[in-house]
Amino acid sequence: MGVQFIGMIQPHEVSETFPRRGPAVDPDYVRVFAQAHEHAGFDRILVPFSGTSPDNLLTVQYAASVTQRIHFLLAHRPGFVAPTVAARTLATLDQFTGGRVAVHYITGGSDEDQRRDGDYLGHDERYARTDEYLGILRRVWTEDQPFDHQGTHYRFEGAASEVKPHQSPYVPIYFGGASPPALAVAGKHADVYALWGESLAQAGDLVQRVRAAAAYHGREVGFSISFRVILGATEDEAWAKAERILADTRRLRVDQGYARGGPQQSEGARRLLQDAAQGDRVDQRLWTAIARETGGRSNTTALVGTPEQVADALLRYHDLGIGTFLIRGFDPLVDAIQYGRELIPLVRDKVAQREAAQGRAPLLKRA
Repeated sequence: MGVQFIGMIQPHEVSETFPRRGPAVDPDYVRVFAQAHEHAGFDRILVPFSGTSPDNLLTVQYAASVTQRIHFLLAHRPGFVAPTVAARTLATLDQFTGGRVAVHYITGGSDEDQRRDGDYLGHDERYARTDEYLGILRRVWTEDQPFDHQGTHYRFEGAASEVKPHQSPYVPIYFGGASPPALAVAGKHADVYALWGESLAQAGDLVQRVRAAAAYHGREVGFSISFRVILGATEDEAWAKAERILADTRRLRVDQGYARGGPQQSEGARRLLQDAAQGDRVDQRLWTAIARETGGRSNTTALVGTPEQVADALLRYHDLGIGTFLIRGFDPLVDAIQYGRELIPLVRDKVAQREAAQGRAPLLKRA
């Protein structure tokens, strides 16, 4: 199965621990941030989406122009662009980047954020629309003849595209969401299912449910999981750093006028808070304090320890069948560089050693 690493960049410098530095779009920061991930050995970079953020497709386009090898994961919210238009746009981006793009489809877990762009569908209706949307994308990307479509959310005649993705058969589909409607869509469409940083027990259960949903359609799916990572030369140093991050997060939220975070609407947020209810430390390394503080927003659970300890924690998730790790820090640029020096090579070596040993075992047994 191997292992892959995804980082995350934004169009400006910001974190839970410090307010935005610089303009909303900071090309110099994006360039340095993207190149740092490439130098650190990440396989791919996520560029996120929100109802107030700068256009992330253009951010990917710019970041791709100042890098050579690293791939990108574009967060995309179905429903705001016609799927026929999106199919051509994404295929064109894939061509210009030489096949370095995958897309993470975010159906939306916050009614408030959806309504910023005029979307008033309810939770389950949004997933039904995403199902229809992804089906159309795949047809535009893979079919050579024009086709008509009349569905619940989209209707058109003679859809076709001169441009097809650089990758075959189409731009890889990443997908998240833990509610029953989300799992049904994941089983039908996802190439990679993305989890937030849950406990081993919760993550293992979700992996099995997604596999069952995919098997219903005769498919297999890969898995990605997202963590913040807090490293120290010693375990005590790492936990002390975590406590400083928590204090800075609380201070900034007070300065910005935020109360303690209420729960988000998404099932993923509910699951993070369910882990947080067990305490600040779960499974020895999983730290839930920031998730609890912010109401389960985004990937706010962290793995804390020395590089060796965090690498071993990641391997336990790898044992569940999760082959991709999205890792980012609370000091995003500095942490990405540290991960490249101290964590990513270590995990790759450990995975390679284990897979080599597993490959030798049958030979020893036959002898």
